[in-house]
Amino acid sequence: MKKVLFASLIALASTQASAAQTIKFATEATYAPFEYVDESNQIQGFDIDVANALCAELKANCTFANQAFDSLIPALKFKRYDAAISAMDITEARLQQVSFTQAYYDNAAAFVTTKGHVATQADLKGKRVGVQNGSTHQSYLIEQMPGVTAVPYSSYQNAFTDMQNGRIDAVFGDTAVVAEWFKDNQNLAYIGKPVTNTKYFGNGFGIAVNKNNDALLKQLNGALNAIKANGQYQVIYNKYFGK
Repeated sequence: MKKVLFASLIALASTQASAAQTIKFATEATYAPFEYVDESNQIQGFDIDVANALCAELKANCTFANQAFDSLIPALKFKRYDAAISAMDITEARLQQVSFTQAYYDNAAAFVTTKGHVATQADLKGKRVGVQNGSTHQSYLIEQMPGVTAVPYSSYQNAFTDMQNGRIDAVFGDTAVVAEWFKDNQNLAYIGKPVTNTKYFGNGFGIAVNKNNDALLKQLNGALNAIKANGQYQVIYNKYFGK
């Protein structure tokens, strides 16, 4: 009898484990501190910690896949992944293709260059500025600064390297990401003030899901509210951005 009971408990536990929800996240992991690949080839970062906290709140399993940024929305539309968390600005243009959770991070954008190279944003006219392909930074340059050549890159790491080597004049990226570069390089300078045009920036980063996945959207928003209320979100925020 004990053996039968023990076997039944094992079977029940196995069934419960297999029934646990799995949320497949896609991200573009070259955007520290939001997402990056560590020395052990694991995807880490602020976004990843937030996603893991959400999954813990939902008692779900998380998986993460590293994808090109400009492939994230198409991958959601074709249901290859359940959600994308990748420092993605909530914009009207993107809302036509996917749904977003409430904002989980407030953002702005900034131009950075090497010291003594470009003094003001007006001086960028006729210059080459690196951006991530498919990003709101690219859209902003094309639509709002037509005199500037937007040079698309698959990752900001490549753009930053090219700027240091003089192949481009500046890089345009999120303020938190740009700030990371200043920690290890004293030869950098900001160009003007941060850009907060709400058509492109300033609405915050959201987690994107397929437009037809209202159930997951509701779950993620509920979990975001929970981790903000219980203090987990603040602990994660302080880890990456200080108090």
